[in-house]
Amino acid sequence: MTLPELNSLPAPTRAEALAKCCGATAWVQQLNAAFPVAEADVLFQQAKDIWYNLSEADWREAFTHHPKIGDVNSLREKFASTSQWAEGEQGAVKQASQDTLEALAAGNDSYERKFGYIFIVCATGKSADEMLALLQARLPNLPAEEIHVAMAEQDKITRLRLEKLLAA
Repeated sequence: MTLPELNSLPAPTRAEALAKCCGATAWVQQLNAAFPVAEADVLFQQAKDIWYNLSEADWREAFTHHPKIGDVNSLREKFASTSQWAEGEQGAVKQASQDTLEALAAGNDSYERKFGYIFIVCATGKSADEMLALLQARLPNLPAEEIHVAMAEQDKITRLRLEKLLAA
């Protein structure tokens, strides 16, 4: 879809498209209200500015729209509308060893128990072992620190998905 096509969509249809990029309701509403947008770079900057000005509750809402890293069943079932993008983003997990997959599952559980949300990482271009190393490196973080790390990772994911939306 081109930016002019996105600009011309009815607001509810455009909101559905934006929600595939980021699941935070407030982000979708605020970005949707900013249309029409003249250039893709303006769209990307507005998306980022809105995201960084949302509340922690909004960030956590967005996190709920992601499958756990390596959770193929979750990709297929819960996240059907974004599963093709998420599978591509997490593609390296398919080649991971059983030991790595088990360590990711255990790490995801530890992370979720500690922070109250799933491990968020921009997985594009990362191997399963790299994601596992990142997960293990972030587990010792304090909750007040980690929410900002996860939020920044979500911002990267959102940017990539906006780019994919405009390339579709």
